[in-house]
Amino acid sequence: MNFMITIAILLFGFLISPLTLWADPPSNNFQLTSSAFEANGEIPKKYTCDGGDINPPLAFKNVPAKTKSLALTVSDPDAPEGTWSHWVLYNMPPNTGEIIENTNPGTEGLSDFGKYTYGGPCPPDEKMHHYIFRAYALNAILNINEGPTIGEVEKALRGHIIAQTELIGTYQKSVF
Repeated sequence: MNFMITIAILLFGFLISPLTLWADPPSNNFQLTSSAFEANGEIPKKYTCDGGDINPPLAFKNVPAKTKSLALTVSDPDAPEGTWSHWVLYNMPPNTGEIIENTNPGTEGLSDFGKYTYGGPCPPDEKMHHYIFRAYALNAILNINEGPTIGEVEKALRGHIIAQTELIGTYQKSVF
């Protein structure tokens, strides 16, 4: 009898599995984009320490329905001293569709520049650096002490992340 049940389950699985190949992908793919640069593309000088040192425009797409707040971190894992924090932004309203350049719609934490603002790409060498803009959709508004570091914000995020996405940009100081 067990043999017959096993055969029935296997046959059912073979009949159903082709259907999943044509199933629509999940419609709620949280995304972070910028009109200033493509994914893995070069961040324009305007948004670096060699330019205006202002944050680039960013857009959140497909924010999950149950989101209570958004958070964003920007870091450079290629920094000689280890990963360097360029921007910490949290408790943004869930309906924040975009961050306009040179603005912030949330609460800013302390970057490794020692500031509570965006610090643009500013590699200390002439190597190509990657800047990770990481966005989080959260099921809560973060209740943390004022002026947190990126580490403190990342710790507060644990257990509250509904979805996460990232956008990577590059920057290399000019040799001339």
